[in-house]
Amino acid sequence: MPGRALRIVLSLTTALLLAAPLAPMARADDQAQTASPEAAAHVPLVYLALAVKRSFPQSYLDQPPDDEGVAGANVALADNNTTGHFTGQDFTLDIVTAGDEAGAMAAFADRLGKGARNFVTDVPAPLLLKLADLPEARTATLIDAADSDDMLRAEGCRRNVLHVLPSRAMRADSLMQYLVVKNWRRIMLLSGQTEADKLYAEAMRRAAKKFQIKIVADKAWTFNPAEQRADTGHFEVNTEVANITQGVDYDLLVVADEEDNFGDELGYRATLARPVAGTQGLVPTAWTRVYDETGATQLQNRFLRAAHRWMTERDYGAWMAVRAFGEAAIRTHSSDPAVIGAYLRSPKFELAAFKGERLSFRAWDGQLRQPVLLADPRSLVSISPQPGFLHEFFETDTLGVDQPESTCHLK
Repeated sequence: MPGRALRIVLSLTTALLLAAPLAPMARADDQAQTASPEAAAHVPLVYLALAVKRSFPQSYLDQPPDDEGVAGANVALADNNTTGHFTGQDFTLDIVTAGDEAGAMAAFADRLGKGARNFVTDVPAPLLLKLADLPEARTATLIDAADSDDMLRAEGCRRNVLHVLPSRAMRADSLMQYLVVKNWRRIMLLSGQTEADKLYAEAMRRAAKKFQIKIVADKAWTFNPAEQRADTGHFEVNTEVANITQGVDYDLLVVADEEDNFGDELGYRATLARPVAGTQGLVPTAWTRVYDETGATQLQNRFLRAAHRWMTERDYGAWMAVRAFGEAAIRTHSSDPAVIGAYLRSPKFELAAFKGERLSFRAWDGQLRQPVLLADPRSLVSISPQPGFLHEFFETDTLGVDQPESTCHLK
């Protein structure tokens, strides 16, 4: 009987130890500061977005849902409160969608005046800098949930701004690493006319040089998208793509078309039978509906139940931003924005984001280091960093601008 009783006690102890990680309580050695239960109880967050105006001739087949971004933030809020239940904390999310830049500035100033300091933003880069540079915002933390502009991580970096989606440089590096592994060393680059297209193309040029990929042709797409909707428009597109790729020998056609004006029209139409990658085809991305590894199915299913649609990359960016605030508040057991902000930037911060490893912010430019998915519309092809690309500290720092080459001077 004593032996049987001992076995029962040991079994109960083992069960409790196994169950403990399910409730991620803040550990004493992780705490930047211990707050009283009253001070730690309520953590208010603000989600500030600028309404996106869609214009012809962008493709209407996959228009973003009206709640894109917001839906991801709401799922993260529920996740925060699930964990907060164990730490005696609750999180709220003030969702603000402004119709124009002036409205966004006014809403931001209003929330600052009411004491808000934890902001998730979904606004264009120029507006983000205006918000961050307000004198009242110096003590705030803005987590940029949607912008991949390299400028924001370089000369436009700000001490009070963090970024969760991969930069264009990270996306380009992730693709070029894969080309090295596949020994596809010759690419043709085809870029659109928008400013975003030009920035994406420039990121590809930088990455190609970094990984010794040869750009055998660098051309601009000038065909008017409206012509493809005319009678026999498909014939016009076929002719245009065949002409622009004629006489060029390459392994991969890399496209820079962030607004989906022409990239989807390139497949099966080039002179040579070659795959397409970049903004269309094989796409470097933070998230995709086909991703189901490292527990990602859990998040996919939670989001699907809540929003009744697939999670987009913009949803995932908002989810990561809200979860980052939640993780910092829970680990420090504090609602003090200064404590939360300091912990987000500290080496102790880690975000579990279903990427196979814990993510953290780079100290030199505020970028969240992370693996980048390489996927087409129906399958996950690979994940970068690719095997063999090593780094002294973090292999994910082989993607994007590393500290020695950074032009960011936080201010």
